[in-house]
Amino acid sequence: MHVLITAGPTREYLDDVRYLTNASSGKMGYALAQAARDSGWDVTLVTGPVEINPPVGCTVLPVVTTAEMLAAATDAFPNCDGVIAAAAVCDYRPRQRTAGKISKTGGGITLEMIETDDVLAALGAKKEHRWVLGFALEAQNPHENALQKLRRKNCDWIVLNAPSAVGSDDNSVELIDPTGEIQAQWTGSKSAIARDLIAWIGRIRSASA
Repeated sequence: MHVLITAGPTREYLDDVRYLTNASSGKMGYALAQAARDSGWDVTLVTGPVEINPPVGCTVLPVVTTAEMLAAATDAFPNCDGVIAAAAVCDYRPRQRTAGKISKTGGGITLEMIETDDVLAALGAKKEHRWVLGFALEAQNPHENALQKLRRKNCDWIVLNAPSAVGSDDNSVELIDPTGEIQAQWTGSKSAIARDLIAWIGRIRSASA
């Protein structure tokens, strides 16, 4: 099995020193990469900027912006059996990036924001015979919003977690299929959840082979 895993945050720059990002630590994605390697899988890890070291034996593709993550993931995906999209990409970026550093003027500024490229949707649209597992972090109406994301982005399954997971060593997740059925629920350390999820995928893929 060769799996593509996206992990960590992305950054979208306002100028050459300031950027928009989020609090993702990359711990879930890196735990999944470790669990996959421990299971004997080949792993290509496309990772945004984080402060943890990737598991030994992964092919690591470091990126910064959402566009860079999309390009790296799209290029790697055809050589993989599936993807686990655990990255927390920025949904918006400034329409224009200012060269240098924006100086104070004594007043407010207005930024025009536009949507970034949708990495998960792009991979779902190109999946063909490959499987796609996404992550959804939802605060309101979580189950329904996660299910809509699964269907809209052509995922085979989606992992629902809450905002409390960001930056934490622990998590509580539901694994949802396209019918809306909860296939599994896990609570505990991200490392333990990653091992359970990788084992679940392995069983499902073996059963369908």
